[in-house]
Amino acid sequence: MKSAEQSEQRVQSHYDDIADVYDQRYDHRERGRQYYDHISQGVLDQIGTGGELLDIGCGTGLFIRRFLKHGGRVTGIDISSGMIKRATTIFPSEQFLVGNAEFLPFSENSFDSISSLLAFSYLTKPDKTLEDCLRILKPGGRLAVCTLGKNVFTSSLPALFTIGEKMKIRRVGVGNFIEHYYTAQEMHELFEAAGFTDISIYRCSFAHFTFADPLFSIAKRVEPFIEEKIPYLAYNLIASGQKPR
Repeated sequence: MKSAEQSEQRVQSHYDDIADVYDQRYDHRERGRQYYDHISQGVLDQIGTGGELLDIGCGTGLFIRRFLKHGGRVTGIDISSGMIKRATTIFPSEQFLVGNAEFLPFSENSFDSISSLLAFSYLTKPDKTLEDCLRILKPGGRLAVCTLGKNVFTSSLPALFTIGEKMKIRRVGVGNFIEHYYTAQEMHELFEAAGFTDISIYRCSFAHFTFADPLFSIAKRVEPFIEEKIPYLAYNLIASGQKPR
């Protein structure tokens, strides 16, 4: 079996296994909620509110909850049936389906905006995903992706996650998934090659939820300065682009 297929199966199996505890990481604990609120706002700032949204790698719907506060309708897609089951229970009025982000089963010009938070690093063919996103966006629609950026902190994560998997640690993201962490230049080149215009790339989130107190509180206070003056130290990268009108 090809390594890409093995990685996809690992991701699917992992998130099926932790679907019942996923929200505890990003929504039930104060640090996780502050972290997720921050990256969610970054994505919302890029795509705007209202209209028809597709959320790729939607999980249990944490970003969807934040988007719906401002109106609009949402379709969520995720490789994990466990995640989709929970999302459907939480948001019975929205549409969800199990699927692969590299083969989006939607017609051309279907969505006003597309979001993807903390899922892009798992893609084995990100260029194909971005090309498909451009196809299904309406003219003038925007795509915004939040993923882990490549820096001194994140470079060690794959090895740590592999160790965690061998130790059978049941935590979100802990496993050998052959993730790819991107530089701003890599993301810009991917978006440009797919045909997006008005491309924006920036880093955010120096206060990572894994920090224990008081380190998290200190990091949160200096976060605005880090993001503006030393963005390389921020964990996440937000990339966005627009489909030409």
